[in-house]
Amino acid sequence: MATIYEVSKLAGVSLATVSRVMNKNTPVRESTRKKVEAAMAELGYRPNSIAQSLASSRSNSIGILVSELHGPFYGAMISSIEAEFRTAGKHVIIAAGHSEEATERDGIEFLLSRNCDALILHVEAVSDEYLVQLKAKEIPFVLINRQVPAIEGHCISLNNKLGGYLATQVLLKQGHRELGYISGPLWKADAQDRYRGHKLALQEAGIDWDERRLFEGDFHESGGSDGIKYLLGQGLAFTGLICANDEMASGAMTEAREQGLSIPQQLSIIGFDNVMLSHYTYPKLTTIDYPIAAMGQMAARWVLKHIYQQQSLQLQLVFEPKVIERDSCVSQSSTAR
Repeated sequence: MATIYEVSKLAGVSLATVSRVMNKNTPVRESTRKKVEAAMAELGYRPNSIAQSLASSRSNSIGILVSELHGPFYGAMISSIEAEFRTAGKHVIIAAGHSEEATERDGIEFLLSRNCDALILHVEAVSDEYLVQLKAKEIPFVLINRQVPAIEGHCISLNNKLGGYLATQVLLKQGHRELGYISGPLWKADAQDRYRGHKLALQEAGIDWDERRLFEGDFHESGGSDGIKYLLGQGLAFTGLICANDEMASGAMTEAREQGLSIPQQLSIIGFDNVMLSHYTYPKLTTIDYPIAAMGQMAARWVLKHIYQQQSLQLQLVFEPKVIERDSCVSQSSTAR
């Protein structure tokens, strides 16, 4: 097996220069880089990542902890993070926390044990205090979809309250005043904020909120289906339905049809996230755009700037939702109920 010394000799450069080419952490003249890469190719030399890590104090790997590995939401986030790091010559290690405190803690410890240079965390169950303690230990990390005031500079978040408000405004502006709401798990901060935005829009419209019009879902398709069954079982009329994510909206649309309702003629439905499936429901789903891919990319850039010293990168920490109008909502005057 070829060694770094043989590469150095064949290329006619120092060991330090070979190391700089491999680690990509210091500018090297293009002609020199090509000589080193040609020597590596001729000798069949493959850098030892452990040795590189010891030499540079960097592993060039970043840990990503997400709530789940399935579904279009997390897929879009992870893909954008990985693409940004791949372009920068870095690699990712991925773990899942499953929205459970112990599992999230274990995931963080696992990623740290893999000598990751930094962590990107989409965590929901660990406390703010735990995250503040991580920072106090000088563990480099950035949060996605979470605001912790004490570590605000480490947080990349969406204005979820505004998103819930905008979703409700869509239906109110179309004349709907009898509304149902399927939330995510209300122990989660994003679900709480979207629900708060919904109630604020109702309050501004002079509509009293009836708790029977709320179903607490699970952010999965089954939550939307169960929500429709529950709301219909309350015996309350509703011509509009807000779902706190697109997966639940999809489940609600399927169940509504099975209950004999036509969409949007009898029931207008709006989702939240603007994931890929919202393009393929019938009718196409009106939703709130959650720019999770852009937020994932920004988390990667946060790491590249703060950990790998790419100072020219510009960061955005707070993102704003926007309405994506499609075909699942119509004016109340068009409904038959």
